[in-house]
Amino acid sequence: MIVAPPSAAARVPRTLAIDCDLVVVGGGLAGVCCAVTAAREGLRVTLVQDRPVLGGNASSEVRLWILGATSHLGNNNRWSREGGVVNEILEENLYRNRQGNPYLLDAILLEKCLAEERLTLLLDTVVHEVEKDGAEAIVGLFAFCPQNSTRYELRAPYFCDASGDGIVGFLAGAAFRMGAEGREEFDEAFAPAEEYGHLLGHSMYFYTKDVGVPVKFTRPAWALEDISRIPRYRQLRTNMQGCQLWWLEYGGRLDTIHDCQDIKLELWRVIYGVWDYFKNSGTFPEAETLTLEWVGHIPGKRESRRFEGDYILNQRDLVARTRFDDVVAHGGWAMDLHPADGIYSELSGCTQWHAKGVYGIPYRCFYSRNIDNLFLAGRIISASHVAFGSTRVMATCGAGGQAVGMAASICRESGRLPRELASGDGLALLQERLQASGQFLPGKLLAETADLTAQARVSASSSLALARIPGCDDWLSLARGRGMWLPFPVGSQPAIEIQIDAAESGTLTLELWAPSGAGEFTPETMLERLELLVAAGVSTVRAEFRNPLTRAGYHMIKLAENPALQVRASHQRITGILSVAATWNPSVATTAYQEPPADIGIDRFEFWLPERRPGGQNIALAIEPALQCFGPENVLGGHSRPTDAPNAWVADPADPQPELWLEWDQPQSLATVVIEFDPDWDHPMESVLMTHPEEVGPFMVKDFDLIGEDGKVLHSVRDHHSARFLWRPQSALKTTRLGIRILATHGAPAAVFRVRCGG
Repeated sequence: MIVAPPSAAARVPRTLAIDCDLVVVGGGLAGVCCAVTAAREGLRVTLVQDRPVLGGNASSEVRLWILGATSHLGNNNRWSREGGVVNEILEENLYRNRQGNPYLLDAILLEKCLAEERLTLLLDTVVHEVEKDGAEAIVGLFAFCPQNSTRYELRAPYFCDASGDGIVGFLAGAAFRMGAEGREEFDEAFAPAEEYGHLLGHSMYFYTKDVGVPVKFTRPAWALEDISRIPRYRQLRTNMQGCQLWWLEYGGRLDTIHDCQDIKLELWRVIYGVWDYFKNSGTFPEAETLTLEWVGHIPGKRESRRFEGDYILNQRDLVARTRFDDVVAHGGWAMDLHPADGIYSELSGCTQWHAKGVYGIPYRCFYSRNIDNLFLAGRIISASHVAFGSTRVMATCGAGGQAVGMAASICRESGRLPRELASGDGLALLQERLQASGQFLPGKLLAETADLTAQARVSASSSLALARIPGCDDWLSLARGRGMWLPFPVGSQPAIEIQIDAAESGTLTLELWAPSGAGEFTPETMLERLELLVAAGVSTVRAEFRNPLTRAGYHMIKLAENPALQVRASHQRITGILSVAATWNPSVATTAYQEPPADIGIDRFEFWLPERRPGGQNIALAIEPALQCFGPENVLGGHSRPTDAPNAWVADPADPQPELWLEWDQPQSLATVVIEFDPDWDHPMESVLMTHPEEVGPFMVKDFDLIGEDGKVLHSVRDHHSARFLWRPQSALKTTRLGIRILATHGAPAAVFRVRCGG
């Protein structure tokens, strides 16, 4: 029993002091990826989250799906999903939760953090004060948790603000912006006019449930009564729920930080008014047995403060896909701006314009220009309002968080400040470690000094020589144009054979297209066109392209639109080979052509998109000469995803038990072995609401053994489902030979992108 006598002095809450290497404020995707990365690199990390769950807008409190450069398969960014920790999260969520239950995603995020012994997690904890040492350095933060009535004093040499609203940067005096720049500052022709508005608003969602019996609903007195106040109300459908209602948006004309409670109340008015419209207007008889299963309690925020780093990313960088020397992450979502009036606007809910490929984000955007030890992560990084329209999405934020976590570890090791990694040996080390940890760096490929495979010879029991993609009984209509991205060597004069089923005799047009740039997949230059006569019925057509290719890499074989024709499909899927069609995704575009106004600085081009599985079949074809780009040498270096080439060893499909071997002239002491498999980097893997046809992509290796130089099994792995496999033997393995024996895949021929061995 506790009996507390009266106290003349004011009491203070229990206070705990935590000293660590890095304090991360904000537990959304950016903060989680930052904290997990830094902890894995050996830092003592404190992650402070002001909500009871992790994930921010991805959590069960908001329920927005995690997306990034893949953009719902709605742009030309092939094999572009963000890698590293955010990919681990998406893979694990797909494996356990392909139905998209938001609570299971909460559990996975919590598991990722609790698995790191060096990571201290403070949930329900709000930072409210900053202690500084002079004008340019933070020495501590003060936070309070009402759940345990505890005040925390958090001290560290480095801090990362991933809080969304930038509470640490604001309190510390970091330079920031709020609202849109004028068109002149960065020569951004897409910068919004005053009438469009300068801030994106908040959104809240709801879920419904059919209970099978009539359910009545009485509108709360405070709910929106006149549904016609919503200009787009006729777009509402009872089968919409969750983030399909992203356009229930409000607050862009207000202070999106300090007016947040007013914004939330207005969004509640809208939600319950929409529900009254569904239930009581008489327009939706199917709503009779529906009930509200869940309504959000906090709004999903899009925009507030953006902090200034040593570089401000802008529209021109995204459109031109600027190759930054200090690239540490990538993005590819559209430049996606919303009218400030949100749901009450007469305008479309968003204006989205895509670039022709992914873009890099420079390291200089991830730290404050005037607070020396403050990193930035998430939607508050250094970007203009227009560029922010793309960088703000969560998978891209997660990739940036990983870059910050890795940078913090190098700063701690070397005693440097964040700015001191922006060039020289510090930057090279940062990029090398990011690459080795699964991060994709557009336009940058580094030799990894610690990778012993660079000294090895590599061989395989077989390698794919792609001469034929076998046909099946299915046919693909040419009511729209179709294409295949294939990797050709320089000087190639490819010849292909396909089977056509023609409703009547006519002409098949085949074209060979080069992309907009290396590692990009927007067809831009037609190199050759062939007009081939086809007879009615099924026939085999041979096309021989005569002009030698002047560059190696992916080119598109295009079958032009002809509604009278079908082409034979294939069930076989192969790493680095992809079928696309001239179409669009209504979630992110309105036509198959992106046709922006001529004066806004955005490119016009055609969308060529893959179809989601279980669709997305390849075109069956024979090709001469056979493509010989799938050899085992690919595992010794290169990107761990298709870029300008497949970059993978792919075994011959007829090989019943493919083996890959590394051999050294002198014995090596291997403390780690990392194998990077194919997780289908093209699949968006949306985290909630949407469902997926499989728990693991078909290109993934499922069962494999590591084999020693004496032929004995060193380690066995079964039911594998992630892009990266890491093995640490109990004691360093001394050997001159290491093998990988693949026993099963999840469907496609065995493939490995990269093998790394560390001493």
